[in-house]
Amino acid sequence: MSLTDKVALVTGASRGIGQAILLGLAEMGATVVGTATSDKGAQLIKNALAAKSYAGGAVIMDVRDDNSVATALAAVEEGYGAPVIVVNNAGITADNLLLRMKMEEWQSVLDANLTSLYRVTKPCLRAMLKAQWGRIINISSVGGVSGNPGQANYCASKAGVIGFSKSLAQEVASRNITVNVVAPGFIGTDMTSALTEEQQAQLKKTIPMQRIGTPEEIAAVVCFLASSGASYITGETIQVNGGMYMQ
Repeated sequence: MSLTDKVALVTGASRGIGQAILLGLAEMGATVVGTATSDKGAQLIKNALAAKSYAGGAVIMDVRDDNSVATALAAVEEGYGAPVIVVNNAGITADNLLLRMKMEEWQSVLDANLTSLYRVTKPCLRAMLKAQWGRIINISSVGGVSGNPGQANYCASKAGVIGFSKSLAQEVASRNITVNVVAPGFIGTDMTSALTEEQQAQLKKTIPMQRIGTPEEIAAVVCFLASSGASYITGETIQVNGGMYMQ
C-alpha cells in the first residue's frame, strides 16, 4: 500500500476533505502538494504537513483560470516532480432555485467543479503515460447521482465529473492509469458545522447510519484507490454517504 517515490497533487487542500486526503496520502509515503487559492490557505497546508513532518508543500492555484493552473503545475514539477497521483477535489457552490439562478451562478460552478478537471488532469497525464502508471481520483457528490433542489448547477457539475471519469478511464486503462470517483454524502466540514443542532438532527434522519461522515472517511477511500490494492478498479464511482443513497 506504500506510495513512496510517488508525487501526489490534491486540489483544494487547505481544509476539510482536501486536507484529510492530502495527509492520508502523505502518511502512505507520497510526496504531496496541495493547492489553495490564497497565501493563507497555502500556509495552512504547509503547517499541516510540517506538524507531521510529511514531505511536500503547497502552491497557489485557481482551478478556474488557465494561466493559474499552468503556472502552479510548472511549480509543482520543478519543486517536487511531476504528479502521478491527482485528486481533483476543489469545488464551489452557488445554490439557488433554477428560476432565480443567474448565468454567473451556473457558469462559475460548472467552471470550478467540472471544467477544472480538464485544466488540471490533461497536462498531468503526460507524466503518467511516460511512467506507465497513474491514479486520477475525482471528488463528486451524492448530489451528482441523486440530485438536490436548489443545486441544479452543483449537481450537474458533479454528475459531469462521473461522466468525465468514465470516459477518461477507458482512454488510459491500457497504460496502467486508473480513473475513479468518490462521491461523499454529508461530511463534517465548515458547511455542516454552520448548521444548527436542529438542522443537523433533521439531516441525520435522512442517513441510515444516523450520523454525518468525517473527512478522514473520505480520505481513506481515496487512499485505497491510489494504492496498489486498487490497481484493477477503474471507471467506478464509490458512494461514501452512510447509506443515504445506494446505487
